Amino acid sequence: MEFSFSEENKNKIPDILKKYPHAEAAVMPVLYLAQEQNGWISQEVINEVASVLKMPSEDVLGVATFYTMYHKSPAGKYHIQVCTNVSCMLRGGYDIYEGVKKRLGIENGGVTPDSKFSLEEVECMGSCGTAPMLAVNEDYFENLTVDKAIEILDSLK
Repeated sequence: MEFSFSEENKNKIPDILKKYPHAEAAVMPVLYLAQEQNGWISQEVINEVASVLKMPSEDVLGVATFYTMYHKSPAGKYHIQVCTNVSCMLRGGYDIYEGVKKRLGIENGGVTPDSKFSLEEVECMGSCGTAPMLAVNEDYFENLTVDKAIEILDSLK
């Protein structure tokens, strides 16, 4: 599978680059732009981002694999991330994670057969004071119970 930025996204890259002192510093927003276009970060995406930013593909790979916001495999329309780090764990994070897994019928890293949902257990999403939490794409849902988490899933069309 080959990847190249769409014309629209190619036109966005110069504006992104203007915000940083060096092209390499723009790796995160450019990766995110690529993910929005492709749906996930494949090796082809990594190679294209490296080429655009004139940096080693290994460095781009290091960024893409370090951060949980980059999908390393195809993701569903609704990417569900459930935090199970200490604060969330102490307040029922694992119960929520298990409830979501059961409701969706998929394991960590899985995608439902209709590609509507994907699931990822994550460490910390920076919401410790309002734990437990989950994210649906870029939207955070905090102070959850299992029932509230299932209600959120059921509300997604």
